[in-house]
Amino acid sequence: MKIIVPMAGRGSRLRPHSLTVPKPLIPVAGQPIVHRLVKDIAKVLKQPIEEIAFILGDPAWFGDEVVSSLEELAQDLGAKASIYRQDKPLGTGHAIMCAKPSLSGPAVIAYADTLIRAQFDLDPKADSVIWTKRVDNPEAYGVVKLNEDEEIIELVEKPESFVNDQAVIGIYYFKDVGVLKEKLQEILDKNVMNGGEYQINDGIKRMMADGKIFKTGTVDEWMDCGNKAITIETNQRMLSFIKADGEEQLIASSAKFDNSNIIEPCFIGENVSLKNSTIGPYVSIGNNTSVEDSIVKNSLIQSHTSIKNANLDEAMIGNHVKYDGNYTSISIGDYSILE
Repeated sequence: MKIIVPMAGRGSRLRPHSLTVPKPLIPVAGQPIVHRLVKDIAKVLKQPIEEIAFILGDPAWFGDEVVSSLEELAQDLGAKASIYRQDKPLGTGHAIMCAKPSLSGPAVIAYADTLIRAQFDLDPKADSVIWTKRVDNPEAYGVVKLNEDEEIIELVEKPESFVNDQAVIGIYYFKDVGVLKEKLQEILDKNVMNGGEYQINDGIKRMMADGKIFKTGTVDEWMDCGNKAITIETNQRMLSFIKADGEEQLIASSAKFDNSNIIEPCFIGENVSLKNSTIGPYVSIGNNTSVEDSIVKNSLIQSHTSIKNANLDEAMIGNHVKYDGNYTSISIGDYSILE
């Protein structure tokens, strides 16, 4: 089994954070989004992963450090890491075809801006499985249309009238991803574009026209990381899940606490220093960060950052930041927000 992960976009809705850290690498509950996604997919598949192909964007944003972290992620799962580049943002189908040498055999394609919680078995009769989540407002999503045999016969984008409440979340299984590769190559050769881009859906529709069987795999939880508010909510939910599972250590043994209180669940990274502070619930603090004389809840704070005299709720603070709530002098760059 292979996992194909397009992650070339930086995420404009998560500025300023995605200006320096690509969105798939922003930590949620202590781990980058893409790391959590790949590990959760591997759990659902319940079979060995032989290769993980990552499609990255501009090396200026996805450089050697990013590549090393992804190679380490693949190695931890016993898989080979393959690194590809998408030089131009020409759509989902184009991104997948940038990994053409890896497009053979059974594979999962997953876009690295969401997190999931799921337990299900892949239908052995299906040529493909499209992972979905039941939603209350299907008119806001792309949804699947099913026949009487519960097979997907159409993908409908933002339906004006009710079609189904199962939204497509951007994770797909193909019994032989080489078939999708053939269809996407046809789209590229014939320059079939939607919205100025080559889309995976156009390849899927051609597979359906050939009679390939598509089924659904419904996830229990689907968590987006599209903007600040949703990312903070996702961090809250992930911390709750991890605390309930008991499989991860959320508070590093190297963290130091001086007259401070933690209201769980929280993630506290390596060498974090807390002094005269109350942290939590639902706070993630990255490695080598210090918090002093502060109250922090429902927030994400990354690494090598200093927080003093703060009362923070629903905050996202990046790497190498100095924040003093008693500030009298401010130096803030582009896209920064104080509310």
